[in-house]
Amino acid sequence: MKKKIFRLSKTFLPLLLGIFLIWYSLSSATPLERQELWNNILLADLKWVFLSVFCGILSHLSRAYRWKYLLEPLGYKPRLANSFMAVMGGYLANLGVPRSGEVLRGATISTYENVPFDKAFGTIVSERIADLAMVLLITTFGFLIQTENLINYFENNNINPFLSMGILLVLIIIGVFFLNLVRRSNHPLMIKIRDFARGLLEGMRSIVRMKKKKKFLLHTLFIWTMYLLMFYVIKYAIPETNSLSLAGFMAAFIAGSFAITTTNGGIGVYPIAMGAVLLLFGINQQAGEAFGWIMWGSQTLMVVILGGLSFLFLPIYNQKK
Repeated sequence: MKKKIFRLSKTFLPLLLGIFLIWYSLSSATPLERQELWNNILLADLKWVFLSVFCGILSHLSRAYRWKYLLEPLGYKPRLANSFMAVMGGYLANLGVPRSGEVLRGATISTYENVPFDKAFGTIVSERIADLAMVLLITTFGFLIQTENLINYFENNNINPFLSMGILLVLIIIGVFFLNLVRRSNHPLMIKIRDFARGLLEGMRSIVRMKKKKKFLLHTLFIWTMYLLMFYVIKYAIPETNSLSLAGFMAAFIAGSFAITTTNGGIGVYPIAMGAVLLLFGINQQAGEAFGWIMWGSQTLMVVILGGLSFLFLPIYNQKK
């Protein structure tokens, strides 16, 4: 019973927090400010919004294609369509239950491409390590060009990005230590854990064993270039953000990246984070929050549509296999 309550709290508490933040943000604004926010959203230039969504789709396609470079050393060559639908289904799952998407993605490719789940999940962990390296690089660059404003934002909102990444690294180290501990045990449960861990580690080692490392790196750079570009082009959708500087863009991108991890897909937090950061660069809060709503809303809608269609078409696409 306690475990069930814990699982439900992990799912619903972030969602409730996001809903509360939306309510609080809107209720604390004056009627004039709410009207200005709504007008900014309604008057947004849709061609830039669609371009941003297109960049997002390209990044997800590249991620699906990049995955094959990690699976090939293990002897598996999944079809791109299945990889892409597994990726989108995973993103959709993350909107409901944070971090569940990685598990669902591994289970999906295991079901439709006969890749053992432990190995598939190991390759996803390897992907996340590569993405973590990119986050570190972008965050470092952002701090170098706008150290003072970013530090002020993180302090005002009690956010410590380096602590979050440090905790992740510590958890990885603890996980490796635990695997070494159970390696020598003969207990049936430990044997099952050991067998799963071997498959997981084999999947993680694929990043070292893959032959096409340059192509993997190019796809990684492309994915993150698309992330930056889909964020950048949105600034042209609202007149107030047209003149946003590179420093302001980087600061907002970094803050938004960490805001997404706070609640389910950033619901409630993302627009508030954008409004707070962009205010530091001379953009009024309503325009900044409108920027956040348009960015978050367009990408989330894309994930909902493509993720939903993926769940629908996966069994249809694979029925003749």
